[in-house]
Amino acid sequence: MFDPVAMILADKATRRHVLSARPNAPIRPERPPRRRGDAIRRLTARALRRLADQVEPRRVDASVPAP
Repeated sequence: MFDPVAMILADKATRRHVLSARPNAPIRPERPPRRRGDAIRRLTARALRRLADQVEPRRVDASVPAP
């Protein structure tokens, strides 16, 4: 039940696992997340601005008399 070889192997595997994240381990810099919605957001804003320009009521010129 208490096999010494198994205990030694388990101890080595545990040490290898625990010591794998050492402070001087090489790291890769973390890239900022891609913002996928930027292009869609700009396109939507441009389309809504054009729509608002079309729907906006025209200014009435006071110098022209009404019919």
